[in-house]
Amino acid sequence: MSEDRPFVLTIAGLDPSGGAGILADIKTFEQHKVNGFAISTANTIQTENQFYEIQWTDLSFVIGSIETLFLNYKISAVKIGILSSLYDLSRIVSTIKLLSPSTKIVWDPVLKSTTKFEFLNIKDYLDLNKIISKIDLITPNYHEIEMLFPGFISKEYWRKKETSAHILLKGGHNKTALGTDLLFLKNEILELPPSDKKCFEKHGSGCVLSSAIASNLALNQNNLEACKNAKNYIENYLSSTSTLIGYHYV
Repeated sequence: MSEDRPFVLTIAGLDPSGGAGILADIKTFEQHKVNGFAISTANTIQTENQFYEIQWTDLSFVIGSIETLFLNYKISAVKIGILSSLYDLSRIVSTIKLLSPSTKIVWDPVLKSTTKFEFLNIKDYLDLNKIISKIDLITPNYHEIEMLFPGFISKEYWRKKETSAHILLKGGHNKTALGTDLLFLKNEILELPPSDKKCFEKHGSGCVLSSAIASNLALNQNNLEACKNAKNYIENYLSSTSTLIGYHYV
């Protein structure tokens, strides 16, 4: 392995089509010139068009894999994708922070598939806020932010900034400015407008964006730099084809 490349880990599901999940993450890591590791939280039967079935990986197996990698490598950043419960998320995040407090964590809260299959149901919001306080950045879309923080958009709770989380609110469903992402940091809200590239909908685009951000954080970029550069990467991916599966570029 290259000695000058940081290690980045994805903890997410396996999508056999390669458009989403750990296969998409690993492709993204490689293009960002970081060493990519992957731990599968679930095996799925799906294509880019339809989701059929999921088989979750036992949490103890996932935790054992995390411990093994962290005891053998200095992992700079972790991207977390689909999980079956907040309990799993809490255990995973706590394990990472116990083993390596400096490791950056990006959580892409995939709550439902594009075909409306529900992965994770938020029930205990007190637990959620406690978990999120340990995460460096979360990357929800407009539907997911309302499930995570009811009223965040609809009742403009974002003005009060009641959550301690750093949030990149993806702009794919931004009705007032399509494609403009909003980055919520501790004391400011920054707009990340789209370029003039012609983009097409892609299966797994959220996975690619969050793994690009994790890569950039591992390369010592701050949250703003990481998100801006990841946005440029995802736009290249979205514009690469007119189909639901795109091409990754160096």
